[in-house]
Amino acid sequence: MAAAGAALEEAGLLAWLFRGAPGPAPGLELAGYLAELAGLGLEALGREPGRLAEERALAAAQTRHLAFAHYKIFIRSAECTSETGRGFGGIERGLARLLGRLPGFQESCRSFLRDAEEIASSRRMNSLTLNRHTEILEILEIPQLMDTCVRNGYYEEALELAAYVRRLERKHSSIPVIQGIVDEVHQSSQLMLNHLIQQLRTNIQLPACLRVIGYLRRMDVFTEAELRIKFLQARDAWLHSIQASIPDDDPYFHITKTIEACRVHLFDIITQYRAIFSDEEPLLPPGEHAVNESAIFHGWVLQKVSQFLQVLDNDLQRGVGSRLDSLLGQCMYFGLSFSRVGADFRGQLAPVFQQVAFGTFRKAVQEAVDKFQDEMNSYTLISAPAVLGSTIPVAVPTTQPGTLQPPMVLLDFPPLACFLNNVLVAFNDLRLCCPVALAQDVTISLEAALGKVTKTILAFHRAEEAAFSSREQELFAQFCTVFLEDLLPYLNRCLQVLFPPAQIAQTLGVPPTQLHKYGNLGCVDVNVTKEPLAFILPKREAVFTPDEEKELARESPAPAPEIPGPEQGVEPSLNEAGEAVSWQASGWAARILQHEMDHLQGILYIDKMESRTFVNTRWMELNE
Repeated sequence: MAAAGAALEEAGLLAWLFRGAPGPAPGLELAGYLAELAGLGLEALGREPGRLAEERALAAAQTRHLAFAHYKIFIRSAECTSETGRGFGGIERGLARLLGRLPGFQESCRSFLRDAEEIASSRRMNSLTLNRHTEILEILEIPQLMDTCVRNGYYEEALELAAYVRRLERKHSSIPVIQGIVDEVHQSSQLMLNHLIQQLRTNIQLPACLRVIGYLRRMDVFTEAELRIKFLQARDAWLHSIQASIPDDDPYFHITKTIEACRVHLFDIITQYRAIFSDEEPLLPPGEHAVNESAIFHGWVLQKVSQFLQVLDNDLQRGVGSRLDSLLGQCMYFGLSFSRVGADFRGQLAPVFQQVAFGTFRKAVQEAVDKFQDEMNSYTLISAPAVLGSTIPVAVPTTQPGTLQPPMVLLDFPPLACFLNNVLVAFNDLRLCCPVALAQDVTISLEAALGKVTKTILAFHRAEEAAFSSREQELFAQFCTVFLEDLLPYLNRCLQVLFPPAQIAQTLGVPPTQLHKYGNLGCVDVNVTKEPLAFILPKREAVFTPDEEKELARESPAPAPEIPGPEQGVEPSLNEAGEAVSWQASGWAARILQHEMDHLQGILYIDKMESRTFVNTRWMELNE
């Protein structure tokens, strides 16, 4: 602590002694000299200024001597000092310039260092690349190899390459080269997807279908519902191409080939679908919405059936001639074959063929009416054939058992014969496809046609009545009689052949005797047609044998009241074997027949009688 205090005192003393002196602060030598002074006595301190003066004078003398003796050295030293000063100035300026360039140099060094590191890293990568050249080349050739596999049909190998590339992408998704390989492989996968779907648009068999659907499932591009839709769309496109290639010039040829193509190929598609896809509902976790995959297939089948029915209807409307029964058989076989896959559509065929058959019949009947009207416009009763008054018998052609022979009396009246001929042509066409459901429609259509024929006959009568001779009046009455008593009953017999009453009753589930309650089913109402012509027909009286008169007298001893009723009738019925038979009656027998039929319908005798005529003048005789 004492030494430290002395040092502080000396420093303070030196600062005080040289407080105004210019130049640098006193150094260590002065401090040592002060320490020496401090150790001197008073006498020594008194002599110290003289000693210092002597040393100063000695130093000055020595300096002068040195200067005189070595003046060249001093000059040289001064020059050296000057040159040294100038050199140090240049050095200072150079150092300043160097310091100014050091940041750029430093940055260049850093850049060089970075480049060197990059070069070194690149060299290491190149060395590594060279060492792994074979493996890298295999990876780089994956897109080309994938494309080759897809184009040559090696789909198994292509799927393995795609799976390998997906693993590479998961591990090295940040590498641009890997990303480029992934993009190219994805394009090849899309090409493979198009090739597989295109195969489904060809005539592919079940084993190939299984392989294609297996590849599509492994590609994991579609969900199960989407895969089903894609399969049905592709197979539907192929089926449509087959149907489009069928010529449609001839409707019959077009529809028969369409039936054959649909029956064979559509059945194959359904078989392939059921073999590939399951109709069982998938097991899903709670809360997840389930897609009704089975509805996809059923909806597609319904669409195909609807399209076929539309094509069938269009071709039938264009006309297939007299081959409707052949088409019906083919279509029914087509529907029956689909019953094995749960798509029996035979029930939808009946309305189509029924509509076409009825339309054809109605058109033919209308043409018959038009021809009848044309013939009546040019018909004259004078031109009636001579058979009416000829004594030569007309040759009647022999008929086969079970067939209906048209009334030969119609040959005397060509318009009626031609009309019946045309109607029989319509009946023959209808026989090829004659469903029982058409009984009422055919009957109504025929009654309408007969009504037009009746109007034509009445129009002819009004136009020619004034000019009729007695012979022409008789011929016209015979014309109307033949129309009502021969042509109409024959048409009813034809209707009963087309629509047997037993079959109609069995279809309706009623007894044959109750058919009359359901309207005119397979039987034309003769009375409706006869009523407008009643004033033209000649009056007829019933002629009975003596035995018949006695029988009638026993049943009705009193005078019979007048009861409006038919003068003739045809009553269809069944015999003991269940076969359809008919009985044609006229005059009094027809009235008796109507009376017995009224019993069956619950109609009383007095309900129809004219009350003013029910007067018996023989009550007294009867009572006795």
